[in-house]
Amino acid sequence: MLSLPLPLALTARLLPVAVLASAGWALSSGPLAAAPATGGRPAQGSPDTQDAQSGSPGSASPANPAATAKAYAAAPAPCVTLAKSTITSLVPGAKTAGKEIPSTDASIRRTCSWNALKGFDYRWLDVTFEITDSQAAAQKAYTQRTAEKSGGGSVPGIGDDGYSVVNLTTEDKQQTREGVVLVRSSNALVSVTYNGSDFETKKAPGTDEINKGAIKAAREAVTALENGRKQS
Repeated sequence: MLSLPLPLALTARLLPVAVLASAGWALSSGPLAAAPATGGRPAQGSPDTQDAQSGSPGSASPANPAATAKAYAAAPAPCVTLAKSTITSLVPGAKTAGKEIPSTDASIRRTCSWNALKGFDYRWLDVTFEITDSQAAAQKAYTQRTAEKSGGGSVPGIGDDGYSVVNLTTEDKQQTREGVVLVRSSNALVSVTYNGSDFETKKAPGTDEINKGAIKAAREAVTALENGRKQS
């Protein structure tokens, strides 16, 4: 096999996992960080706030019980959520066991990665589970993230909300196509990143291939998440 230098964008993804962990995996400062408690009464009509006044001191009742519901208490083990056949088809040559990325709090956020270079074809797949304090918190984070990754579309029949977007980048004449799928299921978020490059042709896989691969992985990950809740 001809040894070719990886583009800078892909080389960065293969750095030690410590670099990835330092890039902001912790939820304490991210978009899913819990909002600080305040003494004032929240504005009426907000889906992610509670009306803490019920007419008698010391008593409180949720303004919207559904928004404060919490179906998931912890993130599942991410490296066993996809079928081995799915991994080998999406990331040829990768070890099906995957590699879990260290997290500051594994009960809140867990990520597994698979990547491989087979011949001249490179593929990378990430699956991440995040647990928030409520459906409202998950919905807020979902809305923010889909807005940041504009240009995609909804994915029906997956979780409570599903969204996918595919982008093409070129660096040093090497194309890379990346698909991202974000799903909200109750108070949990599932995100999938899937990309690929061909180092012989300098071209990237087609949009349809990347998009369908990312959605397939996301469906399996969400099913594993929901089945884990039913078994607990």
